Amino acid sequence: MKNIDIPNELKSLSSLKDGLVELPEPLLGAETVQIFLAREIHDFIVLRTEPTRELNTVVTPTSTIDMTPLLRVVFLASKQKAVESRAFRSILKTAKNATGLQDEDCYLKDNLCMSCPRCILFGAVKTIRGQQEAIKHRISYGSAFSLMPYEDLEAVFTFNAVDERTTSTGRALGTRFTVSPATIFPSIVTLRCATWRELVMVFKVLLSTKNYGAESRIGGVVRNHIIGITAGWEEIITPLELSLELYEKYTSNSNGQLSVWADGDDKSDLTSILEKYKSEAIFSDKIQIFTDKKLEEIVDSIKTFELDKEFLESLDKDVKVFKEKTQ
Repeated sequence: MKNIDIPNELKSLSSLKDGLVELPEPLLGAETVQIFLAREIHDFIVLRTEPTRELNTVVTPTSTIDMTPLLRVVFLASKQKAVESRAFRSILKTAKNATGLQDEDCYLKDNLCMSCPRCILFGAVKTIRGQQEAIKHRISYGSAFSLMPYEDLEAVFTFNAVDERTTSTGRALGTRFTVSPATIFPSIVTLRCATWRELVMVFKVLLSTKNYGAESRIGGVVRNHIIGITAGWEEIITPLELSLELYEKYTSNSNGQLSVWADGDDKSDLTSILEKYKSEAIFSDKIQIFTDKKLEEIVDSIKTFELDKEFLESLDKDVKVFKEKTQ
């Protein structure tokens, strides 16, 4: 097992060492950590990119064994990454201010500093005097597909304005297409050649970020549940495969329920799915799966870990080492 120095309060992360590195490097290895999420909608959310104001949708197979076409809503990867990249920056800024450390001026997307923990993890491109500088991302997202079909989760609202003087409403101003609360989007965030420090930051971002979508000022509340982790030398499953597998489990269970946490000694549906895909992986002997109690230990230890001055200074030192290797 690798010699990665992890503090005692995070000893549960030691089991993830095969998917982590000691220091970030421009030349990537195969070390990979996949974080599995259930993004649960807690308010009406607008997931759109087109001016038609309609939701982003796509036709997929119903499940892994049922090829019948099924319309699903798509939570685009770019919409997940943009929110969480900004959240990473906000948490870092606040933690540094709280500990008296100097913070970099780094703004998405036209004024990236190219020398902060976010830039070397999420990637960055900057052009100065015709010369382009680029940092390859080491965190990646895949579009998430709704667990249930479009027809079961779409909600349409007509909105209009109220005259403050007469308190009467005029004619309708438009229509708002939304996803209903309690909708689940199985999602995956993948880290390549990340340090344990970057993993801690990403976990804190995922667990604390709540607002997504095109109109988050009036909705878009999401609760991110971390339901599993794999660590090894490759990605073993895609978000679409995850949604199709979970839907198959949901429809085939006699009780009409889906389990992502184990009940007693029985395996959860998620554990069974991940073990299936691990067995099909090229480097299956290098892959470890963490669900249920093992996962709970990892999440709890990261939740209570403090972003103190020493930790933040270590993040900055990692950036310095990374930049030196790119010269």
